Amino acid sequence: MSLDIPSPEDFFGHVMGADRKLVRWDRVVEYFMELNKSPMVKVTELGNSTEGNPFIVAFITSEENMGRLEEIREMSWRLSHPKGVPVEEIERAVSEGKTVVAMTMSIHATEVGGTQMAPELAWELVTLPENREILDNTVLVMVPCFNPDGQIMVTDFYEKYLGTEYEGCSPPWLYHKYTGHDNNRDAIHNKMVESQMVSQLLYKEWFPQAYIDYHHMGSYGARFYIAPFANPVDDKVDPLVWTEQELYGGLTHVLLEEAGKHGVESAATYPGEFMPTFNYVPCWHNICGMLTESASAKLATPLYIHYHQLRGSRRGRPEYRTQMGFPHPWMGGWWRLWDIVEQQKISAYGTLKAATRFRGLILRNMYRKASGAIIRGAEEPPYAFVIKPEQHDELAAYKLMKTLMDVGVEVSRSQREFVADGVSYPRGTYVVFAAQQCRPYVVSLLKRTFYHLGAFSKYPDGTPVVPYDLSTYTVAEFSGVRLHEIEKPFEGNFETLTSIRFPRGSVEEAANGWLLDVRVNDGFEAVNRLLRKGITVHRLTEPASTEVGIFSAGSFYIPKAEGLQGELERLSKRCHISFEAAPAAVKSRPVKMLRVGMYQRYWGGNADEGWTRFLLEQYKFRHKTLRDKDIQRGKLAKNYDIIILPSDATELIMGDKIEEYYEKRRGGGFTMPNYPPEYRSGVGEEGVEKLKEFVEEGGTLLCFGESSNFAIEKLGLPVRNVLKDVKNTEFVCPGSTLHVDVDGGHPLAWGIQDDLLIVFRHHPAFEVKPRVNNEEYSVVLSYPDKHIMESGWLTGEERLSRKAAMVEAKLGKGRVVLYGFQPQMRAQPEATFKLLFNALLG
Repeated sequence: MSLDIPSPEDFFGHVMGADRKLVRWDRVVEYFMELNKSPMVKVTELGNSTEGNPFIVAFITSEENMGRLEEIREMSWRLSHPKGVPVEEIERAVSEGKTVVAMTMSIHATEVGGTQMAPELAWELVTLPENREILDNTVLVMVPCFNPDGQIMVTDFYEKYLGTEYEGCSPPWLYHKYTGHDNNRDAIHNKMVESQMVSQLLYKEWFPQAYIDYHHMGSYGARFYIAPFANPVDDKVDPLVWTEQELYGGLTHVLLEEAGKHGVESAATYPGEFMPTFNYVPCWHNICGMLTESASAKLATPLYIHYHQLRGSRRGRPEYRTQMGFPHPWMGGWWRLWDIVEQQKISAYGTLKAATRFRGLILRNMYRKASGAIIRGAEEPPYAFVIKPEQHDELAAYKLMKTLMDVGVEVSRSQREFVADGVSYPRGTYVVFAAQQCRPYVVSLLKRTFYHLGAFSKYPDGTPVVPYDLSTYTVAEFSGVRLHEIEKPFEGNFETLTSIRFPRGSVEEAANGWLLDVRVNDGFEAVNRLLRKGITVHRLTEPASTEVGIFSAGSFYIPKAEGLQGELERLSKRCHISFEAAPAAVKSRPVKMLRVGMYQRYWGGNADEGWTRFLLEQYKFRHKTLRDKDIQRGKLAKNYDIIILPSDATELIMGDKIEEYYEKRRGGGFTMPNYPPEYRSGVGEEGVEKLKEFVEEGGTLLCFGESSNFAIEKLGLPVRNVLKDVKNTEFVCPGSTLHVDVDGGHPLAWGIQDDLLIVFRHHPAFEVKPRVNNEEYSVVLSYPDKHIMESGWLTGEERLSRKAAMVEAKLGKGRVVLYGFQPQMRAQPEATFKLLFNALLG
């Protein structure tokens, strides 16, 4: 090179992965700006992270390729989107194109190796002569840190406690403002800005042939997991994806063994079934998506491990012994961040060398995978998914379409009336055709799903092996959007959309005021914006008839006031909603924003709490965070009307028997972090008494999912969780959509659709114990007798039959609301948001 770019060791003053050394994100960015001086590196700032830190991508390739970077990008795009592309252009892309490999680092901020490795990999690629062949044949799209905010949190916390007994402890709070570990469950919905930037890069701009995401795992198993995935694998994915994983992983494994890196496993632990993660979703887009998982040290502090402490895997490697896919076990000893950096760097070289040596094959494979998906979509059912014109919440359908389009799915709109499977649809109907390059993704998200129960779904003793996350990701069901799955070919005139245009919204001329439909989630944002400005809003206590239809109880009524129409017009455009003229007389009551407090614990934080904060902010609900001392101080009713307990285990809320809880939940092999005393949270018995006092004095306690068990046990509610002591061989429901019956007249269920589906994952179900005052307990949602599951996996349906899914229990002057699910889970299930929102307005 003509430019003198310092090595990472010279720039940072130590080798990457050195004991007790973590390079902070701002310094990593500085170094990449040094690398940007090379003609073989182009660093681009994609935007800012959630908390305003720079989010960068580095393109690394030869100087010649850098001069034609846009042409290479276009070739990559054509190969992955071959519909209508002439054969000669495909052949030119195969012969002249370059393999595009994307890598992202440390999305989980305590998994520090990726970001520490990235500067060294980048420097070696552009300075070592032996890497010339890689640069000539590939374009590396590197995101050095997927979670800059968390990287800064982890680094600062680590350095604060260096040299103390707490050294090497991970932060006691979420390592992302909202999501923590769940940032890698956002690859479908892209709620976080970091997710949006990476999805734009992958699916809207580059469409790489390979993608690898660098992670860490527990400390007491294999030293390193590499591709391919374990069984089961999804048969909707093109087989070439799975065989390419074997290609990349096989070469990588050879290079690791050659370098003396032992304890490497493949085809174990991480199954090839659909998950909403950034390393999995690409496979359903024909990109060879992979992840590595390094055994963790104590961040940058070495960890000593005895041989007898090393364990098998829950999938694919039942014991810690030599087997195919795990040919050379590590024998124990000191484990360091340097080991992690080295093995991850070698795996990156393995991927890049395979991409180099098999460039033509890999490029042609992309064309084959994309073409095959298009052909299957045209020749096999389902042929399409029609978004029905009549929806309970029209905007939920538009959001669903945008969610699909943001990750490269084509959405079409009919130019004239058409007939599909005997049903006539009007002009302007939206359709998602299966004949597109990402058919596996489309079918996985929109088709009703029955999780395959076979040899890989249970251990030899019959104990179920549940999916890593959920057993269905049927997003239309989550959103309450009605689809028609088309089983026969049909014809029509359709245009493919380049963007989704939401309804403009409208405000009718009105003499008496306006009505806003309670069925529309976004109406709650509009109402909160009005209330924040001191504008009077009511809720209907009885239905009201207008020229446009009937507005059900719970709909919003805004009395006419001077100058108000202009404010409503601005809101109608912002929120895409319609304010309709109200009749002369309506029965209503004033509404106000209630004072909301939400419990936040330590012990690593609670992602459900973070997602709830995010959702409330999006819909403009005011809330405050409550810590242990805030609750234990008491007099809560003076400051709060509502307290939210996000889904959580009783032990973690109480701060008691934490280690026993994790031992039982994770089955050993888990080391409890040694948090400083001030971060060992828990409300304790004192907090329980204050929460009970709060409710008895008139407050409302909302308990999501697991936290319902806390309320039942600690507040003495006469409600039983019917699933509490049921064996996992008798009842299994690991993330499924379930039908429930809705008491639509209950104010908590105002605006909820009758054919509601909830997302249930290992949650409680309730029955109210017989009492002389049964009327003080309302069942808002209950399960039907049978045919409860829509999609997913449900064993033991009879355990849910006729049981309650949501209960309102009076306690003193107040109430406790038990949600046997998470109505706001990851800010995804639009269909159930109102079950929370209704509780937050008085």
